Formats: sequence, structure tokens, C-alpha cells
Amino acid sequence: MNRLVSLLALALLGTLACSRQEGAPAKTPPAGSGAAQPAVEIPPLDANNIVSIAVGSKDHTTLVTALKAANYVKSIANPGPLTVFAPTNAAFDKIPKDTLTTLLKPEKQDDLREILKYHATTSVYEADTLKDGQQLAMANGAKVTIHVKDGKVKVNDANVVASIRASNGIVHVVDGVLLPPAK
Repeated sequence: MNRLVSLLALALLGTLACSRQEGAPAKTPPAGSGAAQPAVEIPPLDANNIVSIAVGSKDHTTLVTALKAANYVKSIANPGPLTVFAPTNAAFDKIPKDTLTTLLKPEKQDDLREILKYHATTSVYEADTLKDGQQLAMANGAKVTIHVKDGKVKVNDANVVASIRASNGIVHVVDGVLLPPAK
């Protein structure tokens, strides 16, 4: 389970790290991450793209690092429409540091990408249109379950704490890393 959590966290980070604003330098991984990061070029994007939003967020640096490590930036930067459930740095802090460090290694790129894909789906799902018990097919082929209670939305066990519209979809900020079911 720890390995799966680590893989998911890294995949999600890789997805967000792949985009940036046009003319903005690519971000580097957070200091002390302990993992060598590949040089990933982030394509020029408008300031409202999902990746640009993640790169510009101080609360999503780990996700951006994971997106870069998984070489998943271009996928999340595509025209969409996409819905991305973006874990915060605090969500990644819940994962054992060794697991996250391992997932960021080049030889774990495929595992990380699978985790990140479990955080993204095609189409735009606004928070107020999500229904209790609804299942969404994610980019990795697995499904997440939406829970709505008293107006609060959860995806699996993670709370949606904010939603931000993007030019290529929507970002739902979540307080947990989504782990794909075992295959």
C-alpha cells in the first residue's frame, strides 16, 4: 500500500509539473527532495492552462515535480477538456518521504505516471455538477467515486477544498493523494 501511495503521489506531481506560463522558466524540484529530476521542457502555455495554474501555485510544487519526473506535463497541458484532482503539498506530506523519493526516480517513471493518470479525466466536471455515488473513469482506466454530503465533495477519500477553472478544463484541489486500485 505504501508503494502504491508513493507511486500515485509521484504521478500526480509529474502531471502538474509539465506546464508553465509562456516565457516563464521551468520550475525545479523542491530543495531536499533527494531525487534527481530530468530536464523537462515545459511548452509555452497561456496563464490559465491547468499546468500553468499548478506551476504558479506555492501549494502544488510537489505535484509539479511529480509531473516533470513522470514526463506527463504535455499530457496535462493538452487542449482538453480535462478535470484534474490536484493534491496539495500537504497531501503529499502524508505519504512516507522514502516512497515519494523512490517514485521520483527515473526507473519508476511508469509507476508515477499511472498514479498521476489516476488524478485526471477527460471532460470538465464542475464541483456543483458532481453527484453522490457518481463514478468517473480516469486516464489510467480505473474509476474514482464521488461522494457528496452537505454540499461538500470528496473524490474517493480526498476532500475537494477548492476548484479553479482553466482554459483547458478545471482543477479541483484535493487534500489527499488518490491511489489507483491494485490491478
